[in-house]
Amino acid sequence: MTTSRRELLKLMTAAGAALTASGLLISRTSLSDTRAGGPAGASPFAAQPVAAQALAPIVTPFRTAMPIPPVARPVSVTSTTDTYSIPVTQTTAEIIPGVRTPVLTYGGSFPGPTIKARSGRRVVVKQPNRITTGTSMHLHGAVVDPANDGGPMDLITPGGQRTYTYPNPQVAATLWYHDHAHHMEAEHVYRGMSGFYLISDDNEDALPLPRGTYDVPIVVRDIGLNPDGTLFFDHNFTPGRRSWSTGKPQPYFQVAARKYRLRILNGSNQRPFEFRLSDGGEFTQIASDRGLLPAPYTTTTLPLSPAERADIVVDFSRYPVGSSVVLENAYFPEPSNKEILRFDVVRSAYDPSSVPARLATLPPTAAPTQTRNYTLDFDVQTGAGSISGKTWDEQRVDTTVRQGDTEVWEIKNTHPFIPHNFHIHLVDFRI
Repeated sequence: MTTSRRELLKLMTAAGAALTASGLLISRTSLSDTRAGGPAGASPFAAQPVAAQALAPIVTPFRTAMPIPPVARPVSVTSTTDTYSIPVTQTTAEIIPGVRTPVLTYGGSFPGPTIKARSGRRVVVKQPNRITTGTSMHLHGAVVDPANDGGPMDLITPGGQRTYTYPNPQVAATLWYHDHAHHMEAEHVYRGMSGFYLISDDNEDALPLPRGTYDVPIVVRDIGLNPDGTLFFDHNFTPGRRSWSTGKPQPYFQVAARKYRLRILNGSNQRPFEFRLSDGGEFTQIASDRGLLPAPYTTTTLPLSPAERADIVVDFSRYPVGSSVVLENAYFPEPSNKEILRFDVVRSAYDPSSVPARLATLPPTAAPTQTRNYTLDFDVQTGAGSISGKTWDEQRVDTTVRQGDTEVWEIKNTHPFIPHNFHIHLVDFRI
């Protein structure tokens, strides 16, 4: 018997509700107390009271426009390097109209600014930490050395500063950066500490894909809003969470009747999405986490787990000017998060772009020298995850890999109802 991804999420949600009822999961109040004593320091946000199971329905869908994240500007540019200063700060943002919500940010914007990088050209990020907890910025999907990876224990202490260097020895891809402070990353990212990192290269430049204002990064996640407009944070699938696109809950976005490249990131802590257009229309996937696919793939649905990225091309010329189409979530949707983003077709436009039959050539892989097997499990009573029966310990090395070797890793999720995505730091891998 096989279980679909949607069924897995239903089982996981049901299990979470049952465990909460029996007192096996940490409550919202005790979670706030627990996180305050973590290695990254005390949370800058007060403990949240145990509230009703449904959050306040205070958002009117499609009332606000979806913004485009600002593009970071380097503070210095040389022949080889672009240098940025991106401090970690606490500020407020207008998530819903007329209400200022406390958030954590990179560079003061919510979400963080987009860094545009070039394959083979170095990027340096100088980062002061101006909040009360330790932070660690991880560039998710980067080929980078361990000293600049932003590991969970490699913290910038409050009031401290560090410099990250990214050589970008990889092909064009949609990456993202986010906080990775141990025991605090979930809340830090939830409250705003993430941003896009877009790498371009000569191959991508030569393709006639949509570009400029027709190349749009979109981060989608779920949020909980209290009646006063503040963010509600917990580790459960609390009913009433809203879908959120690039800083706004259930916004609209005005488009021309032509092709757009949409770089979609699932920025949620836990929630998977399955994207579709409300009319069932087709779109074309052109890229995944590591960059352009060898060939485009036409589909009507796009499943993305947390932290996963995909680039798609949607042709809005099939919709008349004055019409709309909604990006929906088909993955166990609730009334509050089924509708994600409405596209309003407002004008005609010349469209020289196209999607070629071939996009990229994947590099050859050497014959594997070894096959390793890993199992993933999660103890719902303790909340501890394990790999091959071992919990994480930064003082222990479980696997030693020889540089330059090619290995096959077979990953098995042993848990009957909790799905788990998988990501390796420092290097690319191929499925």
